[in-house]
Amino acid sequence: MKKYSVFAIVREAMRGHKGWEPQWRSPEPKKEYDVVIVGAGGHGLATAYYLAKEHGITNVAVLEKGWLGGGNTGRNTTIIRSNYLYDESAAIYNHAVKLWEGLSQELNYNVMFSPRGVMMLAHNINDVQVFKRHIHANRLNGVDNEWLTPEQAKEFCPPLNISRDARYPILGAALQRRGGVARHDAVAWGYARAADGLGVDIIQNCEVTEFIIEGGRCRGVRTTKGDIRAERPGMAVAGHSSVLAEKAGFRLPITSYALQACVSEPVKPALDCVVLSPATGTYVSQSDKGEMVIGGGLDRIPSYAQRGNLPVLETVISGLLEMFPSFRQLKLMRQWAGIVDVVPDSSPIIGESPLPGLFLNCGWGTGGFKAIPAGGTLLAHLLATGRHHDISRPFDLDRFVRGRLIDEAIGSGIAH
Repeated sequence: MKKYSVFAIVREAMRGHKGWEPQWRSPEPKKEYDVVIVGAGGHGLATAYYLAKEHGITNVAVLEKGWLGGGNTGRNTTIIRSNYLYDESAAIYNHAVKLWEGLSQELNYNVMFSPRGVMMLAHNINDVQVFKRHIHANRLNGVDNEWLTPEQAKEFCPPLNISRDARYPILGAALQRRGGVARHDAVAWGYARAADGLGVDIIQNCEVTEFIIEGGRCRGVRTTKGDIRAERPGMAVAGHSSVLAEKAGFRLPITSYALQACVSEPVKPALDCVVLSPATGTYVSQSDKGEMVIGGGLDRIPSYAQRGNLPVLETVISGLLEMFPSFRQLKLMRQWAGIVDVVPDSSPIIGESPLPGLFLNCGWGTGGFKAIPAGGTLLAHLLATGRHHDISRPFDLDRFVRGRLIDEAIGSGIAH
């Protein structure tokens, strides 16, 4: 794998840029691998990369029914944070943030991680109490979080409307300065390139139709490109986890919803942070191209439709204009949806499935993008060793039997 650098760019410029190689290969699948991972989104690609890098397992295939990064990885609002309430959640998301901070250097690929700060607005006394509780809990877990007065929030984010006459007046805000955004496509491409460079096969347009089950154990998958056997299969397919689980003969406590987002026309830099309003569920940041990237809460009708609808768009935009009246003249360019996998306690599932030999990484809900490096390292550890990492153990599927739920939705007061 050719290393990217300033010197490489200059060298290729002098050659007419004819020496660049494809970022990853497009091999035909082999009949057998040590590990097969279903899903070439962020979590699947990260798992393959960490299997090769951290555990020396390079005989790995990542299977994708469409194109690489064409699912939720390319359909999210790219927010990264770790200011979660419970100890278990703080540990897993802070593990991810620590990896995000050095990811561009590690992958030799600019994932455009920008720790510009994530600010969550408090609009009533309950919000104030909840966020201050979060701040204290976060600090006990070594996670940065701080309280801002309305004036300090305005200083940090000048376009913010802090008028007391607003429909949702701002009483303060919780700020995680290490939070921010990254470029979704670049994350998928960076992991794919690095994994391919270590010998991983990335196979696109290869849909899994069945699981190979022998002796009550998963031994591989049947695909549109033939049977592929593996000692340890893994699955990281986000909102379609229930669909594949049904093919494997078990059910998951997952409901799939459309999570909608939209972007405005590009404008000059005006918003140098991420702002979230729990009263409306609206959150917004500005991309490096200048677009306002706007998201909202779940559309609570189970769906696999990757498109938006007008009622949700109206709610999201009204919330945006409450926070930023100066954005009223912006034109919207496009609207879309990703399919998120929501679990009853709003926390992920990492561990072995009810089908022995098949391992799961799912249930991230709206938190999947921010957790990509953590999900990859933890599933890779499971596949390589057959045992949980200390961070992933609380998120095993058996927590629903043991009653050890990690209910972040109710703990936060908002969906994550």
